[in-house]
Amino acid sequence: MAKHLTLTLAVLLSGIATAADDDKHQPIDLQPYSNQKRGDSFGVDAENNLGKLPGGDQTFGGVKMKIEPGIIQLGSSVLETMPAKVEGIKVDGKCSKIHILHATQFGGGPNKEGSPWFVKDGTPIGEYVVKFEDKSSLSVPIVYGKDVRDWFFADGEPETERSKIVWTEENTFATSVGAKIRLYLTTWDNPKPEKKVVSIDYVGKKDETVAAPFCVAISLEK
Repeated sequence: MAKHLTLTLAVLLSGIATAADDDKHQPIDLQPYSNQKRGDSFGVDAENNLGKLPGGDQTFGGVKMKIEPGIIQLGSSVLETMPAKVEGIKVDGKCSKIHILHATQFGGGPNKEGSPWFVKDGTPIGEYVVKFEDKSSLSVPIVYGKDVRDWFFADGEPETERSKIVWTEENTFATSVGAKIRLYLTTWDNPKPEKKVVSIDYVGKKDETVAAPFCVAISLEK
């Protein structure tokens, strides 16, 4: 009888822990702001996409994310059809951390120094502007080499300083140029967790760099 009660209690506690962990992360809905389908071509080649990225509720680097069909793609000096920024991404919640699943087009992979599509480490390529209910705001910078690198990569490339690679795969076009694809998880510690985050602006540097950042998912951590 005691053994049965111990087992039942263990199962109950496990269920409570799982529920608490599920409630810890709150995915943000990016679909009203998306401008690129992850299964569609990211360029002229039809097989250059994130079609193999699993959709729905997923966990990357211990963070629960919701992977939807649409992502947000910013423009650059070589991706002129996409916007320089996407403003007013609705958050409406308090958090201790913000987790971002993202990367950038161009900069590395098959592009070497001296190439017109190469981006030097330390180059600012964008930011997330976090806006609070008290009308204040803080910047989460996106620096090439520190926070992201090109989603195309070749073996032997250095890691980023502030983010971690949480997903790697292949697509047909990347393979044709000797590369694979990847996504990064950036975690930002919120210095004002007691204040509600109203919205986030996603801002690139379209006129200053070839790097074209894209955001796949964002989750708050309570």
